[in-house]
Amino acid sequence: MLVDSPPEQRAESQSVPPTRRAIRAVGLLVSVLILLVVVLASIAVGAKQLSLGEVWHGLFEASGTYGDVVVDDRISRTVLGLLAGAALGLAGAVLQALTRNPLADPGLLGINAGASAAVVTAITFFGVTSLSGYVWFAFLGAAAVGAMVWFLGGSRGATPVRLALAGTAISAALYGYLQAVMITDNAALNKMRFWTVGSLTSATDSTIKQVLPFLVVGMVLALALARPLNAMEMGDDTAQALGANLNRTRVLSMLAATVLCGAATAACGPIVFVGLMVPHVVRSFTGPDLRWILPYAAVLSPVLLLGADVLGRMVARPSELQVGIVTAILGGPVFIFLVRRRRTAQL
Repeated sequence: MLVDSPPEQRAESQSVPPTRRAIRAVGLLVSVLILLVVVLASIAVGAKQLSLGEVWHGLFEASGTYGDVVVDDRISRTVLGLLAGAALGLAGAVLQALTRNPLADPGLLGINAGASAAVVTAITFFGVTSLSGYVWFAFLGAAAVGAMVWFLGGSRGATPVRLALAGTAISAALYGYLQAVMITDNAALNKMRFWTVGSLTSATDSTIKQVLPFLVVGMVLALALARPLNAMEMGDDTAQALGANLNRTRVLSMLAATVLCGAATAACGPIVFVGLMVPHVVRSFTGPDLRWILPYAAVLSPVLLLGADVLGRMVARPSELQVGIVTAILGGPVFIFLVRRRRTAQL
């Protein structure tokens, strides 16, 4: 158990009107239904047009052309989209609570930069060419940067501001290294160009099996951190008075975010805005309680990621736009709107 719910927090939970709790529960159920619809769309819709009958045939008779398209391609990328979307949403929600910045995302702490730099190193200096090789290098790069940010941010004396500054500094240095290597090595540039966009098209059973244990551990840990992070959002002094262990919560939060974002980035490449947008939007109708924000983010983030992937398959047939491009196009205007709304609220 990470931390027991203090009496003040239990009283606050009990003071929430039953009607509001019921609305949140119904909203979560509706979100799950929406996710189910998007999952079905991800299986049924693709760059290669198939009728519903052909999709059904492919699902239950995996051999042949339809089976190759539906089972080997669409189901694998749908499962990876579910896992990666939930991971990015949970990582974003945890980091927003940890840094007390509602516009924070996994890139704020340099995790994406660490994964990208590790993949470039693997391609250029170790001759790695397969996605299965990228996965491990990307994950190790993300984990190494997470540890560096923690220690440079002050370790046990880390504060949200120090962690954010350390992550920004490391990201700038790593992206400089990334550009330098790719400019001087055309082979690395060509191989990295596709991975850095962010895509689900390379999803395979092997990739999913490699990252699944990390994603499961990270998700369980993130959900278990809801109560102590709730206490920390009220300020360090208040959290300590309520019995929260600040250092332990920060270490575990960094670990959860690093594992989740590192594994998702390793499998799909760096996909932006999912970890920023969804937790921020969710907070607007759930309130600040992470016991609701985290489950909502875990359900609605795959809705955004898979929805963007389906849209990318439809708009450029017979080719397709990679999901990282679509989320960036959708996320840019939304991010500007969120920043302007936040600025207006502060005036």
